[in-house]
Amino acid sequence: MKIFLDVVGCRLNQSEVEGFANQFRALGHEIVSAAAEADIAIVNTCTVTVKAAADSRKKLRRAAREGIPMVVATGCWASLEPKAARNLPGLTHVFVNADKDALVASLLNKTHEEVASLAYHRVPLPGERARTRAFIKVQEGCDNNCTYCLTRVARGRSRSRSLSQIGKDIRAAMDGGAVEIVLTGVQLGAWGRDFSNPLRLKDLIKAILGLPGINRVRLSSIEPWEFDLSMLSLWQDERLCRHLHIPLQSGSDPILKKMGRPITLSAYQALLEHIRHLIPDIAITTDVITGFPGETEADFEVTKAFINQVNYAGGHVFTYSPRPGTAAYKMEGSVPPPVAKVRNKTLRKIFANTGQQFRERFIGNTMVVLWESCVQNEDGLWQLSGLTDNYIRVISHADTNLWNQISAVKLTAHAPGRNALNGHIVGGVTHRN
Repeated sequence: MKIFLDVVGCRLNQSEVEGFANQFRALGHEIVSAAAEADIAIVNTCTVTVKAAADSRKKLRRAAREGIPMVVATGCWASLEPKAARNLPGLTHVFVNADKDALVASLLNKTHEEVASLAYHRVPLPGERARTRAFIKVQEGCDNNCTYCLTRVARGRSRSRSLSQIGKDIRAAMDGGAVEIVLTGVQLGAWGRDFSNPLRLKDLIKAILGLPGINRVRLSSIEPWEFDLSMLSLWQDERLCRHLHIPLQSGSDPILKKMGRPITLSAYQALLEHIRHLIPDIAITTDVITGFPGETEADFEVTKAFINQVNYAGGHVFTYSPRPGTAAYKMEGSVPPPVAKVRNKTLRKIFANTGQQFRERFIGNTMVVLWESCVQNEDGLWQLSGLTDNYIRVISHADTNLWNQISAVKLTAHAPGRNALNGHIVGGVTHRN
């Protein structure tokens, strides 16, 4: 059969979709890039914002309109609103997150044991979704109590995947040509705590760096109160990417408290200073929410000042989205949506400026770049776009297609109109699949 896979939301959702693809391929089925070609369409949904939930429903309706025999909803929106999902016209199956591991086996009338024992390797998803990075799910669920977030409700308590499961997925990704491994989870910093013999995220990273053939390992988002300072010694290994995404959410202590985030601004700042002292060239990116209930103009001004002071390499800004079932949904002091959107736009401009300042530091340096996009021009040259280990977007060109390969590149100047630097390749390819 032909399978179409689509996703809304986070890297963890992307990792899960790639896992489905691995299993379907190992059982002899084909992954296609268009829903119209498919016998089964699966959408891994999201509910972190009202827009994400709406996008999830839109993708499911679009697949159903193609007349596909089986249209499947899974993920966080389907888990929180299974009845609404089942009522969508043309939808044939709903798998809540608790049943997601059995999705492929159930759809194909296989046993869980038959699917779990499969030997498989990763192939990037077809079409524009092809990726050089493999997102590896290491952990599921969350034990935090952020008042704005439905993820804990949708995914349950924190549950770690075993070293052997993670190792199998990494080997499959590498056998399929992945050069960079990205470790993902809802609560990445909690990995290993729930084992009968508890482990730490540091232990997982060390184990992965000990695997043969590892070229790059990157961490996804990690909460500041869960960052283990003893991990910093691991960055002596150049294969561990100098990039950390550490959510801030607000630069105001009173708002952080209302958000249920167990950290103060001073503790957050001290953590970043410690990290940068030991890893000077590290890129630190973050998330911020504007318009949280009770956020005054003074709170917003403090947040602006803090972001400018910290000088992030980049950041995602989200306008607060009231979600029924969260503690924040019932809070007083709602911020008018137009005000929240203006604040969002303001912070995006600040992040654009701090990102440019971060990139400027590296003009004139030679750095290694993993090429993620290669497009051939009419003159035969290949236009390249890729990332350094510390998350700088680099634009260059070459005589040959260098997709999914690593080159040494001298960074020369800002790329006009892009949040990127131009560069030229020096010294040839340092890694080739």
